[in-house]
Amino acid sequence: MLAEVNTERAARRPVIMITDVGNGEQRIVKAADIATDPLSAELDKHLRMGKSGAVEIDGKKLFFNVYAPTAKLVIVGAVHISQALAPLARSLGYDVTVVDPRTAFASPERFPDVPLVAEWPDVALPPLNVDHYTAFVAVTHDPKIDDPALLHAFERKCFYIGALGSRKTHAKRADRLKAQGASEADIARIHAPIGLNIGAVSPSEIAVAIMAEITAQLRLPKVNAA
Repeated sequence: MLAEVNTERAARRPVIMITDVGNGEQRIVKAADIATDPLSAELDKHLRMGKSGAVEIDGKKLFFNVYAPTAKLVIVGAVHISQALAPLARSLGYDVTVVDPRTAFASPERFPDVPLVAEWPDVALPPLNVDHYTAFVAVTHDPKIDDPALLHAFERKCFYIGALGSRKTHAKRADRLKAQGASEADIARIHAPIGLNIGAVSPSEIAVAIMAEITAQLRLPKVNAA
């Protein structure tokens, strides 16, 4: 059972080990099986929160050991918003990487202690192993950079995808992406304008709005996350 747990963790797939405190019996539930498990509601809640804990169900005391991957944040665009967003995300426990082929922006001086990849998305993104536990933010305002990055995020099933720009800008972006093979469902996954509507003005406030939206997508039940 431990070997199976380790296999899932190595593949960055969530898994929960359930222990019956009364008799010591154990079983594991993989992420793909949670929806059909008799304890699906409690399992989903604990997985969304990313925390282990004790529960009592039908008179049984159970303990859920939750093994969830560390969430990643990939920021495409080494802009002012990113300078505020990267440290904020790191303070919340995210593994953060900033991607921008423009070396004048993607510099260690502007992003101390943050991994930088000064390459175009087609080169930079595949080695990052973007996955379902990745939040993906595109903020360059340059279609040559943002568009291929967003197509990669669609393919990798990121749990959050956001892109900077007004509704008018996003409508043009959607047309470009569809012309490159993106589906309506793909486009619908983009949070744009990016971030919760809190009246943010400064780069730091916009960063707070973005992280709030990412947190809601990660932690809240999907019916409420939008």
